[in-house]
Amino acid sequence: MTARTGAARLGPAERADALAQMAAEELDVVVVGGGVVGAGVALDAATRGLSVGVVEARDFASGTSSRSSKLIHGGLRYLEQLNFDLVREALRERGLLLKRIAPHLVRPVPFLFPLTHRGWERPYIGAGLALYDTLGFSFGITRGVPGHRHLSRRHALRVAPSLRKAAFVGAVQYWDAQVDDARYVMTLLRTAATYGAYVASRSQAVGFLREGERVTGVRVRDLETGAELDVRARQVVNATGVWTDDIQQLVGGRGQIHVRSSKGVHLLVPRDRIQSLTGIILRTEKSVLFVIPWGRHWIIGTTDTEWTLDKAHPAASRADIDYVLDHVNEVLSVPLSRDDVEGVYAGLRPLLAGESEETSQLSREHVVTHPVPGLVMIAGGKFTTYRVMAADAVDAVAHGLDQRVPPSCTDQVPLVGAEGYQALWNSRHRLAQSSGLHVARIEHLLRRYGSLIDEVLMLVESDPSLGRPLSGADDHLRAEIVYAATHEGARHLNDVLTRRTRISIETFHRGVAVAQEVAELMAGPLGWDAEQVRREVEYYTKRVQAERASQEQDTDQEADAIRLGAPEIVPVAVPEDRPAQGRV
Repeated sequence: MTARTGAARLGPAERADALAQMAAEELDVVVVGGGVVGAGVALDAATRGLSVGVVEARDFASGTSSRSSKLIHGGLRYLEQLNFDLVREALRERGLLLKRIAPHLVRPVPFLFPLTHRGWERPYIGAGLALYDTLGFSFGITRGVPGHRHLSRRHALRVAPSLRKAAFVGAVQYWDAQVDDARYVMTLLRTAATYGAYVASRSQAVGFLREGERVTGVRVRDLETGAELDVRARQVVNATGVWTDDIQQLVGGRGQIHVRSSKGVHLLVPRDRIQSLTGIILRTEKSVLFVIPWGRHWIIGTTDTEWTLDKAHPAASRADIDYVLDHVNEVLSVPLSRDDVEGVYAGLRPLLAGESEETSQLSREHVVTHPVPGLVMIAGGKFTTYRVMAADAVDAVAHGLDQRVPPSCTDQVPLVGAEGYQALWNSRHRLAQSSGLHVARIEHLLRRYGSLIDEVLMLVESDPSLGRPLSGADDHLRAEIVYAATHEGARHLNDVLTRRTRISIETFHRGVAVAQEVAELMAGPLGWDAEQVRREVEYYTKRVQAERASQEQDTDQEADAIRLGAPEIVPVAVPEDRPAQGRV
């Protein structure tokens, strides 16, 4: 299957067409779940020549895949566990993403590791980072980042003046990479659609189609209209992360993969609150804490606590926020307070809690299984190695198809926006002159859209008012909001403020101050009337109020109860005589 001319759009018309096509034909594979793994499976399958559909109950990447630490990394802690194969695999993926697959979305980021012990710690950490750098060269893929370097305390303080002098004796600096995780997933799905995949958000899998023991597709409910449709497929892939067990219940029988949810909480603070030219990584009693440069902000996290409550909206409690602040303040000369916190987000990691004898474990980090004929399930893993996970899942799909399926080629497939990115970056001053935008705006757009920047600039050319920044969130142009609705699959105000942009966590008002303006910009492309605009703004405002209130509670249970007080913008349409299935 060859790519269509240009990048596929994920607008309202394309969504409707995708659902219609999925209902009209039998696909080779339908993927349940629109996070990074589901999106990766869709692209892998489509580029092997298979017909593919993707359904996601909420917005793309609305679960774990938009709430990570935004890092593409090998995992230094796995070196201490002597898991060299896993680190090598992750570092190979980091190099591929930086240099070939998504150079417009993934970029290097430096980290300072403060040393707190004299003598043994520097050679110990230095040896680990030397091995980390060496493993990054494996398989002939350039690591794409500089090597580590040792710093004295005086030199480290020049790099990171906000560090408290008495808190460390020296430092080592190394490099990894970072990504806007939600934008990456959306771009993955646009790439899959460009290669022929049908993609639809707000489409919930509520049951499986069966022919005897064999799964032959999924029953899908369009959460925008309440309509239901049968999507027939020769193979179904469940890639729902923390919802894996819920999907297994729809199949019936005991599950072969058991997933435990671990909550990770991150804080955002303004860049001027911490004076540093580099990110910082700190050891904690449980794991590590990152201070990550993020535009005009710092991301600080994360926590690691078991979560057994609502999966769609994990809540951060006061205890979570205080934990992060207390640990970062141990090394800062001027401590942070809760008043410095612009935004808070909480995500769930899908951790494998144990597998049955039938499970085929492909690595220590993820598993793939065939619980019943026609169904492939994949769980575990991490964002950095999504492509490896996807290839393993499609390999399992291939075993279930009575045809010859080519091997994975996604290591050779750039995402939309990657081709020509470097040339455009080199020409950014010319682009600024021709578009009438400041070069800083062009750089911002290139880092978000890559070579698809022309599509955004065409909106500005046709309507110069879209070239103005949003009032109250001036990092973003008004054109980006329209583009999110017409090209990037945004269906609701929350999709844009939380995932297509990060206004919900990058402003002290958390998006409330721009909600009306953004909703009105979305109204035209999505066909909203004044009442729908009002509903969208009301829902978003109540969501933010509930999140703020939950973050004042002492326990997970109290925070969860308050967060769930906010209504859902898209109610699950269920006949009165039938109970709703769990959201997946």
